[in-house]
Amino acid sequence: MGFDLTIFQDQQLQSDYIQWLVDEHSEDINKHFAKLWEYYSNHMYEKNVAGRCYVQAQECGLPPRITAMQYSPNAGILASKAVQDVQRKEIVIENDIAWRVNAAVDFLFSKPISFVSKSPDSQKRAEIEKILKALFAANGGVRFFQDMAVLGSVYGFVDCLIRPLAKIKEHIISSSSTNSKTTIENVLQLVKSISLELIEAPRALPVLEEGDYKKIKCYVQHFNISKNALNHKNSFLAGIFSRGSSAATRQIAAITEIASASAWQRYENNQLVAEGLSPWGFLPVVHIQNVAQPYYYEGISDVEPLIPLQDELNTRLSDRASRITFQSFKMYLGKGIEGFEDRPVSPGRMWCTDNLDASIEEFGGDSHMPSEDAHIAEIREAMDKASQVTPVVAGVLKNKIGNLSSAVALKMTLMGMLSKTERKRFTYGEGLKNICNMVLSILDTAGIYQTQESDRNVEIIFPSPLPENTLEKLQEAEIKKKLGVPAEQILRELGYEN
Repeated sequence: MGFDLTIFQDQQLQSDYIQWLVDEHSEDINKHFAKLWEYYSNHMYEKNVAGRCYVQAQECGLPPRITAMQYSPNAGILASKAVQDVQRKEIVIENDIAWRVNAAVDFLFSKPISFVSKSPDSQKRAEIEKILKALFAANGGVRFFQDMAVLGSVYGFVDCLIRPLAKIKEHIISSSSTNSKTTIENVLQLVKSISLELIEAPRALPVLEEGDYKKIKCYVQHFNISKNALNHKNSFLAGIFSRGSSAATRQIAAITEIASASAWQRYENNQLVAEGLSPWGFLPVVHIQNVAQPYYYEGISDVEPLIPLQDELNTRLSDRASRITFQSFKMYLGKGIEGFEDRPVSPGRMWCTDNLDASIEEFGGDSHMPSEDAHIAEIREAMDKASQVTPVVAGVLKNKIGNLSSAVALKMTLMGMLSKTERKRFTYGEGLKNICNMVLSILDTAGIYQTQESDRNVEIIFPSPLPENTLEKLQEAEIKKKLGVPAEQILRELGYEN
């Protein structure tokens, strides 16, 4: 059964195009984005290979001469095939991608951010800030922002779907029949029922305007969910192959959701299960690019440019591990000694023979490889340049880098990281402003909290990720107060809520 899009009343929205997005295009983007996530998480899979009980996701980037496995680009790491006449070497995986992404997220959202209302009414400013604080606290607080940053860093973008639940929709019906004013306490309770759902890239299928890639005409997402029910297999063969274990499996349902500014639909296994009109007048989806990329819906991922360098680093580390394994143990060649192979070489053992030409030669042992060490160091340096995240960000100090007691010296050392963080603050800050604007508009349409367009302007204040001198901050606050900056904003910047 195909998609029935009559409720959208849009002739340009074709059902066969939506079907193509779900059936074919979703598989292509799933392969691409799944690879990015695997390189970030480096997931460990249970598999007995060469004495180890696991394999790691990043092994798919190693050459077959090391893994002795041939990986298919369209299949997972468990679907690999063994390469004939090749022995598996020592494998070393050092996930330099994950700590760089996590360090960038910590710089961006390590501390709580503040929302400052720009409403001309002082009372509304205080109420709006309480509403926004309650909204994000109900959706996870700092964890919500960090999850948003992780998804954006890995995939290059993240979408946020605003879902007003039943309480909000019920209030629309009740407010149309009564003119009772909602108190601020009730508003805070109702706003907590608004869900901010982060959509990961593999399930996002946006339909963009043909002439403007920045505008979303219709938002489609397709994904699978595990249901709290089982598929029972009662066949005779299923019982044999299950080897005594239960033949039942958990039910999986394919979900497709379609939303526009006028209506929405939900399909389960290609069957329409729910639909309705949207009363908001806009599509409640906010698109956030990780780092802005012109002429593309997707932003720039922090993971994708590091994958080739990560593969090269893992390859060289594995080669060095194989060499060390072979050379770190000394070996002995005995000549003219009877039974030498049956007697281990150990301290205090005496050897005797009547053969005057007998000898024991020692060979093997590790040797210094300066070119190998230099190559690995250059790969790490290249990853520092590509990601703009250096080991200093993670607190790894190997060499003397001077006196960092000065804030200026510390900022110069972390210049690349700070500049990249500023770029992300703009994209994520604009996205958070759009979320706040949409939520306030929804509350206004539902008759819960009345606001004008000028009341919905919000400023995002990001705290500094660097350690700061408290005395210097207080002196700066005193200067701002003399310049006429509102006292409530100064206190908020200092970390005081009230």
